[in-house]
Amino acid sequence: MNRSPFTKRQLAYLFWKRILDGFVALVAIAILLPFLAIIALLVMLTSKGPILFRQKRVGKNKKLFTILKFRTMKHDAPEIPPSGMTREQQRAMTTKFGAFLRKTSIDELPQIFNILIGQMSFIGPRPAAAVNETEITLQRDAYSPSPNALRPGLSGYAQTHGRNHDISLKAKQDAYYAEHISLILDLKIFVLTIAKLFRFEGT
Repeated sequence: MNRSPFTKRQLAYLFWKRILDGFVALVAIAILLPFLAIIALLVMLTSKGPILFRQKRVGKNKKLFTILKFRTMKHDAPEIPPSGMTREQQRAMTTKFGAFLRKTSIDELPQIFNILIGQMSFIGPRPAAAVNETEITLQRDAYSPSPNALRPGLSGYAQTHGRNHDISLKAKQDAYYAEHISLILDLKIFVLTIAKLFRFEGT
């Protein structure tokens, strides 16, 4: 039997973190449901296409899952990851309301449902797009413990320490998080995430 790369204390924290994630997600859904319904209605009224954007992402232990977001792109936008498009192409394909949703990160809110059912966590490495084996997924596996062994997060260490880093640096930052995962680190990331949101920088 393979020995876990995480310490006993980290494994205990990960166990309780999952329980807390589920509880907080349930409370958040109950509180935000009217707001989510209004956003869904505005997405439907301001552009053609589905309300939600669904995409396969790499989850815990590289198991694929379907991530949920409010749709921000035009209905005829090409089905490729945003990282595969230039900023100019992304802007051209983004709806006016979608630009607002991205700027405020409101488009990410449906991922609360991913958290509720255990596919994601509030804090963790951001889930990579499942386009075969993505480069960042492969680079994460070069570290121990691998960030791929964790549930992906709504926000993470890399996202609160600069959004425009290259893939190698993001993988290194994800690995730092995996190695040092703790309640204190998660709380720091949570505070930094809230600060970025209030500056309308997204996550």
